[in-house]
Amino acid sequence: MFKFIGVVFGFIFLGFWGGFLGFFVGSFFDRMRDYGTGGMNPLQNALRQGVFLETLFISMGKLAKADGHVSQDEINHVEQFMQKLGMTADHRMQAIAWFKQGSDQSFDIRPTYARFMNVCGSTKDLKQVLLVYLIVMALADGDFHPAEQALLNDISGYLGYDQATFKRLIEMVMNQSHFGGQTNSAEALDGAYKALGVTKDSTDAEIKRAHRKLMSQYHPDKLMGQGVPEDMIAMATEQAKEIQLAYDLIKKSRNI
Repeated sequence: MFKFIGVVFGFIFLGFWGGFLGFFVGSFFDRMRDYGTGGMNPLQNALRQGVFLETLFISMGKLAKADGHVSQDEINHVEQFMQKLGMTADHRMQAIAWFKQGSDQSFDIRPTYARFMNVCGSTKDLKQVLLVYLIVMALADGDFHPAEQALLNDISGYLGYDQATFKRLIEMVMNQSHFGGQTNSAEALDGAYKALGVTKDSTDAEIKRAHRKLMSQYHPDKLMGQGVPEDMIAMATEQAKEIQLAYDLIKKSRNI
């Protein structure tokens, strides 16, 4: 949008070269709108990707050990995660090292998040993408242990989330994984509203706005532009599909 505005106004006031300059100025503002100030420099993508993955695997280790032991379901979840990423042998070894580092009960995770916020904190959606992956990890063994919830609560604080926002995010994630083949039963419909972070009392406009916002957060181009590793985009796409199914269920029930 800003690219178009920049070209038009640049051409009107300065002619051809003004339009050319307006295009680049507009592109700057478009990128800031889509990625946040932290995503302005695409040359920093590799650094953001590295810090994102390091923080993610360290946090996975910390989360897996939060209840006192690492379950087989949690190990399987991390194994499947690495397989989906298509990691090379060297990268796999590094990820395992980070996981083990985080699972050490004496390891202090706060400096890890200080670095993450320094490198990725001003990028639009990376904080939420990271937290969503960790919530999914906590639910991997089917038991949301109080110690896991307490750790996620601390992590959400390191990422700048208030308690009410964090609780809504947990509820949304817990309801974004079971809509394939569902009908518009009362239970399924209630879960669909929660998956979008709205209620049955929300207006059609509010629901449409919530859906657009969530789909934008999981848009592949935007995630890659912010520094989410390319191989993780498929996982984000799966999340987006569930959000779309929830939205379709709500639309059907409301005839919108």
